[in-house]
Amino acid sequence: MGSFLRNLTPEQQVSLLFVGVFGLLVLANVAGVLMSLRERRSDSAEEASRELRRHDNQALLRTSWIMALVFWIGWALGDGAGIVLFGLISFFVLREFISLSPTRRSDHRSLVLAFFLVLPLQYALVWTRHFDLFTFFIPVYVFLAIPALSALGNDPQRFLERNAKLQWGIMVCVYGLSHVPALLLLDFPRFADRQAFLVFFLVLVVQTCMLVQHLMARGLRRPVAPAISASFHWRSWAWGLLAGGLLGVLLSGFTPFKPLPALALALVACVAGSFGHLVMKAIKRDRGVTHWGSAGRSVTGASGLLDRVDALCFAAPVFFHSVRWTFL
Repeated sequence: MGSFLRNLTPEQQVSLLFVGVFGLLVLANVAGVLMSLRERRSDSAEEASRELRRHDNQALLRTSWIMALVFWIGWALGDGAGIVLFGLISFFVLREFISLSPTRRSDHRSLVLAFFLVLPLQYALVWTRHFDLFTFFIPVYVFLAIPALSALGNDPQRFLERNAKLQWGIMVCVYGLSHVPALLLLDFPRFADRQAFLVFFLVLVVQTCMLVQHLMARGLRRPVAPAISASFHWRSWAWGLLAGGLLGVLLSGFTPFKPLPALALALVACVAGSFGHLVMKAIKRDRGVTHWGSAGRSVTGASGLLDRVDALCFAAPVFFHSVRWTFL
């Protein structure tokens, strides 16, 4: 199977992926509808909790459709357009993250630095393939620069909290997400012009893991962290990892990986993405919202884009460095 897929042209591989991915999304939508109908026929004292899970599942399915369309557009436009596209996504998700907490006047210079210098420079490092500087530019230099610039504002009130929030937002929304287009520029032998399949691989296995985890959580009781997530159970999490890992094996023919390395990389990405999603839920609960930008349920007034990419923000850097250290 793997050799057959590798012998196809990139255009044939894209067509096959198109049919497979959108077919799976249709099946997932049908399964979600059937499960919702079955739940509505049964009496339960947990109607509110069930309705919230149903809303989350529907949002996750919509996210999968949107991300699939976005990545096919990115494939059609090329590597440069993909980098610009993710740069814009980083800008908007960072805006959503920052808007969850009020800022002070003394933070404005740090915010300008984050949005108009750090973000474009990080993506410029990706574009120019300066991967060594790209990996520690934000964790080292920006980590030091942000609080130094904030201290010059002469405002010590909640200094640690304000700077930690901005540093955390930059790490997740810029540093983490910038590793997705960086996959387009990795140089594998005999894999020229097919690096976009690494992005497809990452996105598909992580989204599949999240979808299966949410679907399998229906009807389960005693979540691991009920104050944070009603849908995170060890059993449903294990099913999500299994689905993501098996999909990684099936997709290995589209990548430079053999089945066992593909399984390992898929599991690494799924673990990072699922726990990252849980962490972002904890942040939302801390800020008193259920979604980053849903109308009437958030203080941001934005589009909720961060809800759609939060797992990817955590999975992408772990996957990128695992691939680079293991195969390049």
